[in-house]
Amino acid sequence: MASGWDRVIHLAARVGGILDNMNHQGEFIEDNLLMNAHVLKYARLSGVRRLTALLSTCIYPDVAESYPLKEADLHAGPPQATNFAYATAKRAMAVHIDAYRMQWGLSYNYLIPCNLYGPHDRFDSARSHFLTALVGKIVEAEMRGERSIRLLGTGAPLRQFLYAGDLARVIAMCVDRDIVESFNVAVDENISIRTAAETTIDALGKTGLGIEFDMTSPDGQFRKDVSNTKLRALFPDFHFTPLADGVRIVYDRYKEVLR
Repeated sequence: MASGWDRVIHLAARVGGILDNMNHQGEFIEDNLLMNAHVLKYARLSGVRRLTALLSTCIYPDVAESYPLKEADLHAGPPQATNFAYATAKRAMAVHIDAYRMQWGLSYNYLIPCNLYGPHDRFDSARSHFLTALVGKIVEAEMRGERSIRLLGTGAPLRQFLYAGDLARVIAMCVDRDIVESFNVAVDENISIRTAAETTIDALGKTGLGIEFDMTSPDGQFRKDVSNTKLRALFPDFHFTPLADGVRIVYDRYKEVLR
């Protein structure tokens, strides 16, 4: 069947924070499995030549023998329990795409980004990504005249934080250069949740704001840092947005939305 579509960029997903994942596991796996399978199937049947899909570093094993995780480590163990359903659906899409390449020779690929944040995320702390939710809590504390914010867990887990605009640039470069490899998209730095929160507070000039951690809440996966060696080989001159610059953009956007 002929198609007028040359390339599909599949970004759709049901996503949420750690508690949202834990409380809606059936919906997370069902919604994501269905949308991924339908997009891939009908792209193939419609003759789409190129397809790039987004996964997530949460698809990697909960515990690995060595870090950072490489693309070949994807199936070396089960995902972390708190987002097991979502991660399984996303990992299944990697298998689906690889199967299409093997059976039909389709040049479909996937990118595996680390923790994302950006000005167009949802500012709903239950469903937004960590850094966006963090900025929201800082703004709300500022508006209410509060002297501290409360975060889930211990603050110890390690994360790589990627500005969404940088991921968009990587996708655009893959399209422009017709790159069909699958690879991780992640910054070099792997920092603790506590350090990320402190960096954000400093970057926004809120140095008097304290942080309280709810030690009774789950931390999630302790670490899941991934290698960006393949990305660096493809784009050796790529520069990531520094965390302090990125969170200031998110903060300005949040304030704009509230006006």
